[in-house]
Amino acid sequence: MRPTLCVPQLTPFSCRRTVTDSHSRFSTVSTTQPALAISREPSPPLSTEPDGLLPHTGKPLRNMKAVTLGPAGTYSHRAARAVADDVEFRESVSAIVAAVADGEYERGVVPIENSIEGSVTETLDALSDNDVSVTQEIVTPIRHALLAQSRNFSIVASHSQALAQCRTYLEAEYPDVALEAVASTARGVERARNDPAVAGIGHPDNAGDDLEIVAEDIQDRQSNATRFFVVAPPSERSDAGGKSSVVVYPNANYPGLLLELLEAFAERNINLSRIESRPSGDRLGDYLFHIDFEAGLYEERAQEALADVEAIAEKGWVRRLGSYDTRHVLY
Repeated sequence: MRPTLCVPQLTPFSCRRTVTDSHSRFSTVSTTQPALAISREPSPPLSTEPDGLLPHTGKPLRNMKAVTLGPAGTYSHRAARAVADDVEFRESVSAIVAAVADGEYERGVVPIENSIEGSVTETLDALSDNDVSVTQEIVTPIRHALLAQSRNFSIVASHSQALAQCRTYLEAEYPDVALEAVASTARGVERARNDPAVAGIGHPDNAGDDLEIVAEDIQDRQSNATRFFVVAPPSERSDAGGKSSVVVYPNANYPGLLLELLEAFAERNINLSRIESRPSGDRLGDYLFHIDFEAGLYEERAQEALADVEAIAEKGWVRRLGSYDTRHVLY
């Protein structure tokens, strides 16, 4: 079996701009990674994401319709509100990505990676199963609170990722309480509102007037943060941005295959911020690779690296999800 290899992202950001959104509580920081001073790469093409007009349509960006994990109040919803004013909901990541691929929505916002629990495998699989693009990366801190009608409850219901991110706290403080995985954090809070025997895990603001905040900041690490991808139809794919993502299916299995893929980037001084393997689903021991790297697709070195990767995967395929920049959403 091929190992899953994750490479930490170390590149600093050089350009910082604070944006106040009149439609929400969020302040956002837009960050763009520069080319090195000695680079001979051409200047990056201008990107209209995340501000301005939608590519190909001329439509104001915030006037579009986006879809994310529901119901209202999820962390995905918070991230999506930094992208669009009109946000609708689906119950699964796969349904969100499929809806964008089918043209039902102009944008979808899905979690891709958490700093405690790692990658969201449902998102990885949805990106390999659907023809979509990635137009932006949103990073937001995650603050978990335990919410209930009272301190007398026997079940904690939340998304499986939230339960895992609070594992140490729950085991120490509520070792005898049953844990129930539901579709989203907001769905768990909804269960808590309807059943006094249930507590939910969510942002403290989700308590409202009818739930008690039993405990705040119960995540195992205070640095807890989640990356979200903003996905769009394939026609919105861009070569502009400081980061890029691809999915590679070599349809091959031989000694040194993974090394060859890594060398295509290493030989051109391109840092990989993440590489992860997922089963192809076709047969046991057959894998595809999700790769994030710190270069725009407009750069000659990136084009050369992907040409090598496509040659390695000549029996399979390479899907270019696109290039994008990172936005930090704070609340």
